[in-house]
Amino acid sequence: MSNTMHAVRAHRRGGPEQLVHEEAPRPEPGPGEVLVAVRSASITSGELTWDASWTDSFDGTGHDRTPVIPSHEFSGVVAALGGGVTSWAEGDEVYGLVPFTQDGAAAEYVCLAADILAPKPAAVDHDRAAAAPLAGLTAWQALVDHAGLRAGQHVLVHGGAGGVGSFVVQIAAALGAEVTATAGAADLDFVRGLGATRVVDYAHGHFEDHVGDVDVVVDLAGGATLARSWAVLRPGGVLVGIAEPPDPQEAARHGVRGVFFVVEPDSAGLRSVGRLIDEGRLTPAVDRVLPLSEARAGYEALAREHRRGKVVLHVSG
Repeated sequence: MSNTMHAVRAHRRGGPEQLVHEEAPRPEPGPGEVLVAVRSASITSGELTWDASWTDSFDGTGHDRTPVIPSHEFSGVVAALGGGVTSWAEGDEVYGLVPFTQDGAAAEYVCLAADILAPKPAAVDHDRAAAAPLAGLTAWQALVDHAGLRAGQHVLVHGGAGGVGSFVVQIAAALGAEVTATAGAADLDFVRGLGATRVVDYAHGHFEDHVGDVDVVVDLAGGATLARSWAVLRPGGVLVGIAEPPDPQEAARHGVRGVFFVVEPDSAGLRSVGRLIDEGRLTPAVDRVLPLSEARAGYEALAREHRRGKVVLHVSG
């Protein structure tokens, strides 16, 4: 195995214009780590603006990590094991979410802790599996870990057609919830197909006129949409803010709970998401697949185009 690899890197902080496809050192797995040969990697809108993408902290106070490799979700094959790893074997197909303060998966290899990996869902190829970790875990953690969703409850999802929103709609429906979602006019049928029983065109209607007494709101829009959401929650309900933190004073005033979180790598959650994919109850949406060498164009498209699903970089295989 060569000690170099092809990777997409940025040598100084900035946007897609800083990304170059080049030869880079191949990482070596340390104790408790696994080296994964990346087959496909998925990219996320806004990730090049995150402090964690460039430093070793979330608030920008950490040390500069350039040159950095972007993309934090992947599907691939175990290529080598670090010391003490017995949970995986070379050749295992895996997928996962790379911690945001580490080099990502827009490369032929990525190295990460063995205990945050999960088996790749067998029902989909690597391209679709790579589209699942970040959005799938965000949706799972929002609904299950933070909202404590139960079958029969009513969930309102703001932004049901987006990368995360499409997973929230599907997972909520798979868990037995009634789902109402907001979306643009062009996406109404798409979101119904994901499992929403009611879809409201956010540009030509007010969701408050169509829904009330909701158990859980998952908000991917923020701003005025979040502010108007308090009124549709039942007492004791939960508003999970993903775009921005809910106001705790507003939560107290309405007798509900407001939650904000940043998704974390989680093997158990990924296994649950993978089971739903294998059971046919969750389908990762892929907007387009590009070769690794066109990563820069992929990030440019994220900033300017409407998409249904993820932009995936096909690395090998």
